[in-house]
Amino acid sequence: MAAAAAAAVGGPQSPQSELPAPGLALDKAATAAHLKAALSRPDNRAGAEELQALLERVLSAERPLAAAAGGEEAAGGGGGPGAAEEEALEWCKCLLAGGDGYEEFCAAVRAYDPAALCGLVWTANFVAYRCRTCGISPCMSLCAECFHQGDHTGHDFNMFRSQAGGACDCGDSNVMRESGFCKRHQIKSSSNIPCVPKDLLMMSEFVLPRFIFCLIQYLREGYNEPADAPSEKDLNKVLQLLEPQISFLEDLTKMGGAMRSVLTQVLINQQNYKDLTSGLGENACAKKSHEKYLVALKSSGLTYPEDKLIYGMQEPSAGTSNLAAQGFSGAAGTLGHVDSSDEEDQDGSQGLGKRKRVKLSSGTKDQSIMDVLKHKSFLEELLFWTIKYEFPQKMVTFLLNMLPDQEYKVAFTKTFVQHYAFIMKTLKKSHESDTMSNRIVHISVQLFSNEELARQVTEECQLLDIMVTVLLYMMESCLIKSELQDEENSLHVVVNCGEALLKNNTYWPLVSDFINILSHQSVAKRFLEDHGLLVTWMNFVSFFQGMNLNKRELNEHVEFESQTYYAAFAAELEACAQPMWGLLSHCKIRETQEYTRNVVRYCLEALQDWFDAINFVDEPAPNQVTFHLPLHRYYAMFLSKAVKCQELDLDSVLPDQEMLMKLMIHPLQIQASLAEIHSNMWVRNGLQIKGQAMTYVQSHFCNSMIDPDIYLLQVCASRLDPDYFISSVFERFKVVDLLTMASQHQNIILDAEHERSMLEGALTFLVILLSLRLHLGMSDDEILRAEMVAQLCMNDRTHSSLLDLISHIPENPNPKSGIIPGSYSFESVLSAVADFKAPVFEPGGSMQQGMYTPKAEVWDQEFDPVMVILRTVYRRDVQSAMDRYTAFLKQSGKFPGNPWPPYKKRTPLHPSYKGLMRLLHCKTLHIVLFTLLYKILMDHQNLSEHVLCMVLYLIELGLENSPEEELDEETSVGGPERCHDSWFPGSNLVSNMRHFINYVRVRVPETAPEVKRDPPASTSSDTLGSLPNSGTAQVFSLVAERRKKFQEIINRSSSEANQVVRPKTSSKWSAPGSAPQLTTAILEIKESILSLLIKLHHKLSGKQNSYYPPWLDDIHILIQPEIPKYSHGDGITAVERILLKAALQSRMNKRIIEEICRKVSPPVPPKKITAAEKKTLDKEERRQKARERQQKLLAEFASRQKSFMETAMDVDSPETDIPMEITTAEPQVSEAVYDCVICGQSGPSSEDRPTGLVVLLQASSVLGQCRDSIEPKKLPITEEEQIYPWDTCAAVHDVRLSLLQRYFKDSSCLLAVSIGWEGGVYVQTCGHTLHIDCHKSYMESLRNDQVLQGFSVDKGEFTCPLCRQFANSVLPCYPGSSVENNLWQRPSNKSIQDLIKEVGELQGRPGVCTSETNLNKEMESVMKDIKNTTQKKYRDYSKNPGSPDNDFLFMYSVARTNLELELIHRGGSLCSGGASAAGKRSCLNQLFHVLALHMRLYSIDSEYNPWRKLTQLIEDMNSQLGNEEQLEVPILYHDVPSLLLIQILMMPQPLHKDHFTCIVKVLFTLLYTQALVAVSVKCNEEDRSTWKHMGTLKKNTCDAEKSYEVLLSFVISELSKGKLYHEEGTQECAMGSPIAWSPEGMEKYLQDFCLPFLRITSLLQHHLFGEDLPSCQEEEEFSVLASCLGLLPTFYQTEHPFISASCLNWPVSAFDIISQWCFEINSFTERHAEQGKALLIQESRWKLPHLLQLPENYNTIFQYYHRKTCSVCTKVPKDPAVCLVCGTFVCLKGLCCKQQSYCECVLHSQNCGAGTGIFLLINASVIIIIRGHRFCLWGSVYLDAHGEEDRDLRRGKPLYICKERYKVLEQQWISHTFDHINKRWGPHYNGL
Repeated sequence: MAAAAAAAVGGPQSPQSELPAPGLALDKAATAAHLKAALSRPDNRAGAEELQALLERVLSAERPLAAAAGGEEAAGGGGGPGAAEEEALEWCKCLLAGGDGYEEFCAAVRAYDPAALCGLVWTANFVAYRCRTCGISPCMSLCAECFHQGDHTGHDFNMFRSQAGGACDCGDSNVMRESGFCKRHQIKSSSNIPCVPKDLLMMSEFVLPRFIFCLIQYLREGYNEPADAPSEKDLNKVLQLLEPQISFLEDLTKMGGAMRSVLTQVLINQQNYKDLTSGLGENACAKKSHEKYLVALKSSGLTYPEDKLIYGMQEPSAGTSNLAAQGFSGAAGTLGHVDSSDEEDQDGSQGLGKRKRVKLSSGTKDQSIMDVLKHKSFLEELLFWTIKYEFPQKMVTFLLNMLPDQEYKVAFTKTFVQHYAFIMKTLKKSHESDTMSNRIVHISVQLFSNEELARQVTEECQLLDIMVTVLLYMMESCLIKSELQDEENSLHVVVNCGEALLKNNTYWPLVSDFINILSHQSVAKRFLEDHGLLVTWMNFVSFFQGMNLNKRELNEHVEFESQTYYAAFAAELEACAQPMWGLLSHCKIRETQEYTRNVVRYCLEALQDWFDAINFVDEPAPNQVTFHLPLHRYYAMFLSKAVKCQELDLDSVLPDQEMLMKLMIHPLQIQASLAEIHSNMWVRNGLQIKGQAMTYVQSHFCNSMIDPDIYLLQVCASRLDPDYFISSVFERFKVVDLLTMASQHQNIILDAEHERSMLEGALTFLVILLSLRLHLGMSDDEILRAEMVAQLCMNDRTHSSLLDLISHIPENPNPKSGIIPGSYSFESVLSAVADFKAPVFEPGGSMQQGMYTPKAEVWDQEFDPVMVILRTVYRRDVQSAMDRYTAFLKQSGKFPGNPWPPYKKRTPLHPSYKGLMRLLHCKTLHIVLFTLLYKILMDHQNLSEHVLCMVLYLIELGLENSPEEELDEETSVGGPERCHDSWFPGSNLVSNMRHFINYVRVRVPETAPEVKRDPPASTSSDTLGSLPNSGTAQVFSLVAERRKKFQEIINRSSSEANQVVRPKTSSKWSAPGSAPQLTTAILEIKESILSLLIKLHHKLSGKQNSYYPPWLDDIHILIQPEIPKYSHGDGITAVERILLKAALQSRMNKRIIEEICRKVSPPVPPKKITAAEKKTLDKEERRQKARERQQKLLAEFASRQKSFMETAMDVDSPETDIPMEITTAEPQVSEAVYDCVICGQSGPSSEDRPTGLVVLLQASSVLGQCRDSIEPKKLPITEEEQIYPWDTCAAVHDVRLSLLQRYFKDSSCLLAVSIGWEGGVYVQTCGHTLHIDCHKSYMESLRNDQVLQGFSVDKGEFTCPLCRQFANSVLPCYPGSSVENNLWQRPSNKSIQDLIKEVGELQGRPGVCTSETNLNKEMESVMKDIKNTTQKKYRDYSKNPGSPDNDFLFMYSVARTNLELELIHRGGSLCSGGASAAGKRSCLNQLFHVLALHMRLYSIDSEYNPWRKLTQLIEDMNSQLGNEEQLEVPILYHDVPSLLLIQILMMPQPLHKDHFTCIVKVLFTLLYTQALVAVSVKCNEEDRSTWKHMGTLKKNTCDAEKSYEVLLSFVISELSKGKLYHEEGTQECAMGSPIAWSPEGMEKYLQDFCLPFLRITSLLQHHLFGEDLPSCQEEEEFSVLASCLGLLPTFYQTEHPFISASCLNWPVSAFDIISQWCFEINSFTERHAEQGKALLIQESRWKLPHLLQLPENYNTIFQYYHRKTCSVCTKVPKDPAVCLVCGTFVCLKGLCCKQQSYCECVLHSQNCGAGTGIFLLINASVIIIIRGHRFCLWGSVYLDAHGEEDRDLRRGKPLYICKERYKVLEQQWISHTFDHINKRWGPHYNGL
């Protein structure tokens, strides 16, 4: 078939006459069917030609691109370029389908899809999954669908956001285990897929080659090779034009396996390609396009092999020599010759010409890797253009969609490798290198993760050679001369970290590919066996050796701090260390020894070259350091592996002594520089040098940096002469001059202030060097445990931070994949060393994560300060670990004082490194230890406890690791005398400890006190010299000693015996003439290390003779010593331990210790105090006293504040009961006294200087969220679930108000209800008061304060000056005595009728407009604040805007809102009783005064005052109904609590208790009647008649008015006169099934109906009159509240069941007034029966408000919402969020849904919560709170299995709801305390 197609395509292209002219409308389907038939004939030649001609015409490449180029040509009447394209695609679709419908064709092809692979391709930001349990390759990933369809329960998986894009691996058994495949891709056997019928895809085989060629022509045409890089714009324009074509191809790939295999054949068929693209036909267009293609190749620095250039034979440009013949010129040369567009690379060539040439392996003799490309198929050229156009996303997706086809996969991989060098060149030039990098990796990770494929390409296409060469080339473009060591003559080149290539990490795609293929064993083995490749690779690594050199600034601070170190560390980690770990992971067994030998050999060669290139002899150049020594580290890590895993003999891979000496210099230099940096000697280099020191030890880098360095130093130390090594260390740390017995010395290379910390640094380094066992014999599990203990000891850690700090014990090949090595052992070790602390809530609301904390036995036995010091980035962490250790010892009673870092026994050394312990037994170290002990004892300056601690640690290490043969040594010291033999006889510490040193000759400055002493009389100075062993020790010069050693070794190797040792260069630092002359003095010492230790014990304990050898009392101590492995204690215990060990190890020592203790040790000479010192002491004392005084004052202040806080502040626990404090009601005080927290004065609040409460006003819609069901609504997680707001309290009230407004007079409606369910104003206070004038000046000072505050002063916001609680207004306190309350509360005996009359009269009086006092002004301004707190729409409900009724309604509703909210805070009932739960924090009393004052300004016309209707019978009912203007609201439709508030606020304040009770009694009658009416409406007809009948029987009993049966029957009979009950049939079902009413049920219903009113009233009474609320059981709440309110007669007996009707107190005859009320209803229902009925049934039983109920598992929310489209803009939001109050889905920050500059979340927070919004951010799992103009991140209510949040879902572990946290969130919402509890607020500028 394919052959026929090829023949057809290549056949003669004679114009076909039969074809109709293009202008005619052509029936495409018919033509297609005709052609298909023609082609199905055995002789299909004619058909093929016909098709050929048609395609030629339809797919002509000229039209669209002419249009693209700008020439608008008539495109065959098609109207512009777009139409022609459309036409062409339509043709193709028709032709492919062969006359049938295209859709049917697609379906037919899909039926033959045998694909067992998913292969879904995704782009960046897609959410995918990775399961480590199922993955074979670390890069394995699954799409969400396959993941959820497979079974991964209990696996180690996580969800992640794709960085670069990827593809689903489900079904690919090379990458993942089959057990993890999903249901769809569990291996289908291909047998059950029917064979594809021949004619189905026949047309495709003819049409597609043409189509793809057309696409390629477009690409060729569109690429204009400009002088510089083509502009992004042009490329994008071409790509936009091609969008439909590429999409068409992409759709084809999605038709499944059958179509993919056709496409594969087309793409890789070389014959087709040759025929179509050679450009040899007559077609001018084709010719032109072929030329463009050649130009594009050339300009890319590539050639088409036919150009017959012989590569490498002609001499390339500047500075390349004989190597050109080998085809690989030096860096500048090649690039200059090859890549003409990289002119800028030329400048470095002169310097580089001289460097050693790069030798390449035989495999890459020719230059062709870099610059020859020959395209043989469509696939190859398509990839070429994909690269040229910088990897357009569409093309990448198309190429990847084809991958499930196996044949294509292999072909494509080979093509990709063939273009690798070209990819690198394009990447380097690209402006968008980030995007391009991601797209490259998107492709390469699909190809190289498959081991089989990687191996095949390695064998067939030299993949490794290509990669290494390409990397080398890439880096060669940014080399500079190294300035390390010998600036002038250095031949070494390093990468320049300032170059974009390194700064922007442009190299990472290539490096990550390299790491990826090295993770395959078969590939890595080839690499390790190929010597040529190893040489090239070491060459590559050496480019990084010594990069980013730091030079110490000595004079002024550096002007510009370079940040190149980021690039340097990243480069070493990614380009050197990670490939190294990849290779090491394949060198784990004995059989791989050969590989290690290869690497070590070439590594040493590269190091030798490096030393030669930088001209290194033996002294490092001063004042410079580089942290980058990758060659050293390669060498070290391979050595370590060789000994640990491969059983290689260490000495067989070590170089000679001279090389070891060189090797140790640079790593040692780094250790010394670390100490210098921490001693602030590098401050003039800026902060970045500290950054480098920290990065070097930071957890991600330490395994690849400091650990190998220390290991290498340990290896060197174990093989070199110990004296040489020790003296090198002290010289590097510049403290040699400090090690003298003299009390004064002169250090020419170090300032005095740095000496101490440098000495500490040197000793600490020695301790680490000698006690660290990471690479010297610890097993992997022990290492993991040690690392974990060290991290946990510094701080408690979360699970994820521990993983992060430890998991790069880098046994994993590909860190980018996020694979965690051995996380199984991680978990087991973690559970062994740590306890889990579950997340706790602190009352302040700061949320904790689940933490791990070390177990007690870890502190007791495993805490290792050495490991902690090694692993700390900040010095404070060491301190933190010590503090925690101290706390543990105190708590467990093991040691009370201040402990020293504990001494810990080490794991045994691996035999290969035994030599390391010789350091502890060399004279040089002993001299240092002796000197330091002496200096500490004599109190010389610059020594610290830390120094002593380290000295003792070293002595103890020496005793622990002493060589076996102890006494033989002393006899064998024959040999040539060394210059310090006079110090110690041998080199064993045990025997040297007891050696007494009598005299020491020291060099001191002439000014030193030692000089003046005469030499001891007994011996004259000349005899001293002649007695070599008389015990006089000269102060040796460590440096001279080292020189001598070095010289000896060099002579031994006799290569360059004549080498001159360069003179020491440090002299240039001391200015001439500044140093005083040195003279020699002789000190009398007469001490040994043992005697010094004993004296030290006395000194530390502060007592004479404090040390007494313990074995004198108990001889068993010596026989069975129980020295613990681990010991706590301070310096004293350390000294005792050392002396005991010394005694144990030798009898001599034991004897000498006893002797020393017998001689009473002379006291240490007391220091004489000079006058000057005395002065400073006095000063110190005075300071101390002042400090104590200050402390005392502060403590006093703090305790006062604390006691205040205890009484005043309890934000965090609203439950605690606190007695009212504002109005301290003491009978003898006549007025309430307030403290001002600003000026501190106390006094009453007065008219002219009012005091106010600090309040926060906020609009709230919490009440509106109450529903009538107890169960909270669930958050919708499927399309079916929806939340409708109809049943919320706010919605019901809204409906009711608008219903009333439809039929009744507006002003009357506004008195019949309350508003404020939505957007009501809630007032809360912290309880602190201040003068209002003080407050104003406080605000003024805040306004001038430039500090950034979290609140906006212009909006009146501030924080309470005392408790810092957030507030935004001040509520004036009404002046008045606190005792008048008591007067008003005395019961009077007036009758209820009199009281009613008084109430009416009092309300009738207009409000007295008092004079303009300050108080009134403040009352007005606070009222304004209250109004402005909420939006206009929540205040204006009137039909005629601006009417005073609005304000009236608003004001009493504020009171209602606050009462209702308090009720909710109390849990919805008053059963708990007690003082106000908000304690003294309630401001309702003050608020009432303010509201009353304003309400009194509006008098209600007494005609309309509901009071009249409640208490009087109106004679002529009908006359009122006569006038046809709108009616008033019937009294039975009124909301009773609203009436209560209106009545009370209309009364003059302060209110008389009797009047209050009177109002309550009257209103209760109305309420009860409403309850009866509601019952009657709910009953059905029979029930009604039954009740009616029952009631009439009792009507004439004595208390008929207090019997609900009678009243109910009366109500029913009255209402039956109207039409209320008529519409029975229709309404019944709507009202819910009629209830069978029993008397008990009826009583319960009536009580429940009245309870809300009683609760509100009781609260009100409590606030107005300060009476306590009684507490009670739930069932007796009604009766208790009723009697508390005075509704129940006092003599009421409680024996028989309580009847609510007994609370009724009718002001006039019950039946008359009821009939009057019912008459109003009847006259309304005449016309509107249905509405009349609806208004009567009020639902008054609202349940507490709740947030939505969230699902257990976060994934259910995430999967539904993260792809959900927004209902407003119909896009999938970038940051989706969902409101937790109402479930609305919104776009966070989305500009798409912005309205008048408000983004959607802010808008929703105003509509749903009146300014408070609680949103769950879907992509981050975090909750964000919007409060007004501010917002804060609240935290997450979803935690993982370890109790941690996963903000931004970075870790992607499964998250589960944390119910406690959600409760806390809900609590803060209901109690309106977000502002107080959350601390981090910021303005959102309406942008959320």
